[in-house]
Amino acid sequence: MRRQWHRLLTASGLAATLLAASGALAASPVPSAKPEAGTRGTAESSSSSSPATAAATDDGEIRSQVAEIPVPSRKRAVPEGYVAKKPTLVLRSNMPAKDYFGAATGPAPLKARSIGSYARGCLAGGTALPIDGANWQVMRLSRNRNWGHPALIDYLEDLAADAPKVGWNGLLVGDIAQPRGGPMTSGHASHQVGLDADIWLTEMPDRRLSAQEREEISAISMLKGPLDVKGADRRVDPRKWTDMHARLIRRAASDRRVARIFVNPTIKKALCEFETSRDRAWLRKIRPWWGHHYHFHVRLACPPGSVGCKNQNPPPPGDGCGAQLTYWLSDEPWVPKNPPKPGEAPKVVKKRPMALSEFPNDCRTVLSTK
Repeated sequence: MRRQWHRLLTASGLAATLLAASGALAASPVPSAKPEAGTRGTAESSSSSSPATAAATDDGEIRSQVAEIPVPSRKRAVPEGYVAKKPTLVLRSNMPAKDYFGAATGPAPLKARSIGSYARGCLAGGTALPIDGANWQVMRLSRNRNWGHPALIDYLEDLAADAPKVGWNGLLVGDIAQPRGGPMTSGHASHQVGLDADIWLTEMPDRRLSAQEREEISAISMLKGPLDVKGADRRVDPRKWTDMHARLIRRAASDRRVARIFVNPTIKKALCEFETSRDRAWLRKIRPWWGHHYHFHVRLACPPGSVGCKNQNPPPPGDGCGAQLTYWLSDEPWVPKNPPKPGEAPKVVKKRPMALSEFPNDCRTVLSTK
C-alpha cells in the first residue's frame, strides 16, 4: 500500500511540473531575438538544479529553438489600379507578317484608318461587329475575325436591317478581318484592311445559334456539281438557289460604299439572268472569282480619311455578263491541262509568306501601339 501511494504522489508531482511548464510556455510570448550567449550552456551544465529551475531552463530552451525558426515577412499588398507592364514587342522585318497580326487579340487604339491594299495592309482603330444583332449572327467566333473599319461595320448593320425587306430573315456573317487587319494565319489573301466581309448564302435561322453550332455548321454550296470536269454543268443548283439570294446580293451591291462583290461564276450567271429590268448597273460590281459558291464577298472602297489606303481599279464598263463570263464558265479556267497520273498526289506549291518588311511602315505602328 505504501509503495502504491509513493508512486501516485511521484506521478502527480511530475504531472504538475509538466503542466506548470506548459502553462508558462503558453503564457510567454515568442521572443523577438535570440537569448544572449551562454544562457543555454549554463542550463546544460547545471546538474544539481531544482525542478523549478529545470522547468524554466527547458522552457527557455524551447523558446530559443522557436526563435531560431525564421518568420516569413508579409507580402506587400498590390496597389489599387496596378497593371503589370507588358513586354516590348520586337518587330523583325524578315519575319512573316501573319505571325504578328495573327497574334494580336485586340485593335490598335488609334484613329480608324485602312492602310495599304486589300491584300497587303493593316487596320488601325478597328471596330468589332457584335456577335449578335437583330438581323445578323457572327459565325466562327473562335477565329476572332469579326473586326473591321467602322465604315464596314455600319454597312453590315445597314444591310442586315434591310435583309427582311427582300425576304431574307437575316445575315450569317463569316470572316471580316483580324483586330489589326493584316494577313491571316490561314485562309484569305485579302481581308487585310478591314473593308472585306464574307456573308453566307445561308439564311439566319429564327433562333440564336450556340457557340458550338457557329463553329460546326457548314455554309451551303450553290453549285449543281463539280466545276473541274470537262463539259461540266456550271450552273447553280435550282433546289438551293432562290430569287431571295439574288435580291439580297442586288441590295448589297446597290450601296454606293461598295466597290466590288465577289461570287462564283455560276452565281454571276444566275444574277445576270435574274435582272430583267434596265437597271443593270449594280451587276458591274459583281465579279466572278474562284470559290465563293457558299458565300458572297463584299468589298468597300477606301473610306474618307484613310490616308494610304489603296483602291482597286474600277471594274470594266458594262454589266459583266458577256464574253468575260463566258470564259469563266468554259473548261479553260477549271480543267487541269496536266492532271496528275493515277495514284500520284497533286503537286502543291507553297507560297512564301509575306515578310513584315513588305508592308507599309505605318503597319509597324499599328502592331506596336498598346
